[in-house]
Amino acid sequence: MDIKEYFARISYRGSYDKPDLATLTDIFQHHIRAVPFENLSIHCGESIELDLEATYNKIVRKKRGGWCMENNHLLSWVLKTLGYDVTLLGSKVYVPEYDTYADDIDHLLLKVVLDDKSYIVDGGFGMVYQIWQPLELISGIDQPQTPGVFRFLEESGVWYLEKVKRKQWVPNQSVSTSHNVEKEVCRRVYLFTLQPRDIEEFRARNAHLQTAPDSLFVTKSMCSLQTPDGVRALVGWKLTEIKYNYKDNMDLVEIRILADEEMEKTLKEKFNVTLDKKFVPINTSRLSLF
Repeated sequence: MDIKEYFARISYRGSYDKPDLATLTDIFQHHIRAVPFENLSIHCGESIELDLEATYNKIVRKKRGGWCMENNHLLSWVLKTLGYDVTLLGSKVYVPEYDTYADDIDHLLLKVVLDDKSYIVDGGFGMVYQIWQPLELISGIDQPQTPGVFRFLEESGVWYLEKVKRKQWVPNQSVSTSHNVEKEVCRRVYLFTLQPRDIEEFRARNAHLQTAPDSLFVTKSMCSLQTPDGVRALVGWKLTEIKYNYKDNMDLVEIRILADEEMEKTLKEKFNVTLDKKFVPINTSRLSLF
């Protein structure tokens, strides 16, 4: 595994000799704009491994993406290699349909300590809840970013991340779904504690999420990538492209339903993803990702 090969993968050409916040933010933004959040392996008959070398080979050499346990595990290696103080953390993702959090830890994120301040670095959430910059771990303070306003709330050692949502303008209402007319002003994202974790603690969940019949990742094929001004996502056959803060605190949401024969070309052109095996899209879950 070679850090310069990783930098070539994410098109990062900046300096990296000084582990500071500016460098961390720059590398992080290059990562989320180059490496998709995706679960396509599950729908190509491949298994998702947590071995770091396998993840490196998949994301860096094969130019694929991955989910949180791949993206953030790789990022932890990158940042540790560059001299950052990095700790793996585990979180429970909020499920809006049931107004509750997952029963078990199902998301991997990173804590980075810089100049006696702690930051959350999470390059593996995807969609519209993907942060674009490290978030300072401080409770009750709004932290505005291009995707929206994020904030942490802490109660008895449990940290909650939430995002204030903008209104959405959907020109093509004919293919719109309920998530575009939600009256939700603020969405809870996940909760976590600061208990350090080891990648081994995620193995059972990693296996469960890619095999359980009711797993979101089994019932939805998804691929999302952050862009300079928004995010694009392919969920099942639906391609959604969002431009943040298009006008008057409103996001522009453009939706198109693809035909089977358009999938391969769209993955290549929109996400720079080429798959080795046949991809079978699916979207049978009603869970909203937006």
